[in-house]
Amino acid sequence: MRTLGGHMPLAMAAAVTLALGTSLAQAQDMAASYEGAPVRIGQGEAHTVVRTDADGKPVSISIVFSESALAGLPASGEAMAPAYTLEMPATGPKTVVDHVVINWEGHGHPPPGVYDVPHFDFHFYLVSQAEQQQVKFSNEGESGDPSQQPAAALLPAGYVVPPGTAVPQMGVHAVNTAAPEFQQQPFTATFIYGYHNQQQTFVEPMVALSFLQAKPSFSAPLARPASYSKAGAYPASYSVKYDAANLRYEVALQDLR
Repeated sequence: MRTLGGHMPLAMAAAVTLALGTSLAQAQDMAASYEGAPVRIGQGEAHTVVRTDADGKPVSISIVFSESALAGLPASGEAMAPAYTLEMPATGPKTVVDHVVINWEGHGHPPPGVYDVPHFDFHFYLVSQAEQQQVKFSNEGESGDPSQQPAAALLPAGYVVPPGTAVPQMGVHAVNTAAPEFQQQPFTATFIYGYHNQQQTFVEPMVALSFLQAKPSFSAPLARPASYSKAGAYPASYSVKYDAANLRYEVALQDLR
């Protein structure tokens, strides 16, 4: 039998090469994107996306929405638009995110001089829709009550849960006191951690409308808590990017670990 380099038969070498090539192709095929059902928002639409690496592990969880979604929303000063609930993809790997809700804040919200500009709240909920709907508070100041303050291990360094951030059907909101908007700089994009009854219930990029209209390509690392209420992979960074080729935006939780 003729051999290759005096060692391996040609037929065997070809078989090994073919097997290796097939194996590599299969591994590459596991890098994929899984999309949730689209939901109408403004004059466009939005949907969720989960992306995986070559090993099939989730690496990002995103909200993708068309540029036209920024048009046709209630203007500043009008009543807040309904919340837009997005389901996660029906196929692909599961993540810690159960569902997503986009809230359009046409007139912003407190604190004044910080978040009182038109913006979007992108809530990635860690709990079911039923659990989210059951979140209730007697008043917005209840977030300052000890019963709503999470354990230190669940709160990233630099974050606090101040009074005035308790919102029914959401939770209490922890803000990063070192964020630019708390240093007398304009609010562009920031990251919120949400809780209810001392447990983490959502993570939330907040993005100003004016920042989106500037068509950004923005990403930033995230402060992470020492532990999480729900087991799974959580983002170490997030991004807000405009895709000129497809006339759409993507707000992503990235570097899941």
